Amino acid sequence: MDITIKTLAGKDAGKVALSQEIFGLEPREDILQRVVRWQLAKKQQGTHQAKGRADIARTGAKMYKQKGTGRARHSSARAPQFRGGGKAHGPITRSHEFDLPKKVRALGLRHALSAKAQSASIIIVDELKLEEAKTKALVSSLKSLGLTNALVIGGAELDANFKLAATNIPNIDVLPVQGINVYDILRRGTLVLSKAAVEALEERFK
Repeated sequence: MDITIKTLAGKDAGKVALSQEIFGLEPREDILQRVVRWQLAKKQQGTHQAKGRADIARTGAKMYKQKGTGRARHSSARAPQFRGGGKAHGPITRSHEFDLPKKVRALGLRHALSAKAQSASIIIVDELKLEEAKTKALVSSLKSLGLTNALVIGGAELDANFKLAATNIPNIDVLPVQGINVYDILRRGTLVLSKAAVEALEERFK
């Protein structure tokens, strides 16, 4: 699969052949869904906590005598049915993570890249560098490429000026190639890869 390389100014800078094994697969929604669920579950904090009856500060004395009142036999005011009592089966602090095989994660990334390639939502840029960290200049460059909602993937090291300039632009995410992931690829409209990122991905999936 041949694709034209662009400069940040929107001009052509040659062509690159993308690997069919990475960018030419038939995307499978079930694999993408599994990987996205795994990512979001791992990201979830799980710090929610309700007070059970053991966590309520109330007297331990019996509410009223066992017999003779005509009322139900209650022992503790901490029970969930009473106002101010503990929560029954409430959420507790826990991890929401679950395991997903490395092969499935890797396959999910290849399918996400293939999905973008299939929908013609990939742009290859020769290099992601700016002389100055000017957001206005970067917005102009992205506009020339027709980008308003995109994930930008650079090489192993991001240019400091480019990263700083992109910080305040809405709907534009910038990541080094080792941070590329299925969720971020799918949540943005266009995937922008630098030449260095393409080389790193092809090396990774050899």
